[in-house]
Amino acid sequence: QLHLVESGGGLVQPGGSLRLTCTASGFGFARHGVSWWRQAPGKAREVVAWLNDSGISVTYAQSVKGRFSIDRDNAKNTAYLDMNNLKPEDTAVYYCKMNDEWGQGTQVTVSS
Repeated sequence: QLHLVESGGGLVQPGGSLRLTCTASGFGFARHGVSWWRQAPGKAREVVAWLNDSGISVTYAQSVKGRFSIDRDNAKNTAYLDMNNLKPEDTAVYYCKMNDEWGQGTQVTVSS
């Protein structure tokens, strides 16, 4: 079983950047795809990006395509979400998910 912990959230101005990190403990990190999700107040949780186990196949939500980048380091049991050109509508709690396990989330606030 995997235990996931997100970090790297914070307050950033529009146009700014953040890197989120998802660190996993337990067995099997390299055997599973990883995804990043977000949930804004009053809205349903939505998938932002997905990366397969080997890091070759990737999918992005249309709303973040060209601005966000997902990556992973299987040797470090870590996944990343690089977010650039952030917009106020990116404000949400961001979660990583792997093999039906969720992290606790990290808050991202984009505001001037």
